[in-house]
Amino acid sequence: MKFDLHNHHDRCGHAEGTIEDYIQAAIREKLDVIGISDHSPFFASSEEHPYPRITMAKGEFPVYIEEIRQLKEKYINDIEVLIGVESDYFPNQEKPYRLQYDNYPMDYVIGSVHFVNGINIFDTSRWDGMDDADIRQVKEEYYRQIMLSAKSGMFDILGHIDALKGYFPYAAEIDTPKVDEALRVIGQEGTAIEINTSGKTKYCGGWYPSDDLLERALYYSVPVTFGSDAHVPERIGEDLEEVQKRLKQIGYRSWRFFRQRRPVDVYL
Repeated sequence: MKFDLHNHHDRCGHAEGTIEDYIQAAIREKLDVIGISDHSPFFASSEEHPYPRITMAKGEFPVYIEEIRQLKEKYINDIEVLIGVESDYFPNQEKPYRLQYDNYPMDYVIGSVHFVNGINIFDTSRWDGMDDADIRQVKEEYYRQIMLSAKSGMFDILGHIDALKGYFPYAAEIDTPKVDEALRVIGQEGTAIEINTSGKTKYCGGWYPSDDLLERALYYSVPVTFGSDAHVPERIGEDLEEVQKRLKQIGYRSWRFFRQRRPVDVYL
């Protein structure tokens, strides 16, 4: 079974194409399942749309859900369409996000950490003037937030768990026990992590997470899933077969997708 659970579209302000474009691309790629998962609004903000180039506006969220629901019916004989979202995670701001996701017929929610100490992880200027100790502090805070996101119980999937290296590959070389601590908690909570093939589009190259992290994730019994994190329809399902092969080599025997917030395990 072939599936892709992570993608975006023009509603978030930094991707191309409509939801239907991504569904049609998934059909062309002969996927069995396509999950729609654009960036959620900043529900904890007092503003309607504080980051127009990052996420959709608050008022767009019910429209987004309804559009997926209608397309799910339209393409019911061609592909299974799942209702999802990629949600930012902010410690101490869980309640407004939880209330929204509990109010809609979600199949899954991806939890991603994009901000550490108030700065976006993809902002290359954040590293200016930092030494190894400073970088380690940022990395430890990043994994602390990932650990808390797993403990929150809000998410079925954790997104790109080593994306800190995306535009700063050196971050991957900074060692800290917080990485294993986070993986252990993720395994205990039973939250899935995604193999996200968009890392190849960043300075780091390759996928998120690295093979080393995947080996450690397997040790801690962390389940896995797949997402291309496509921002253009042409990337839907990208490298899916290669990821399957790599996971088998590492020792995984299955991966999963979700229906109505329940995991569906599929043999690799």
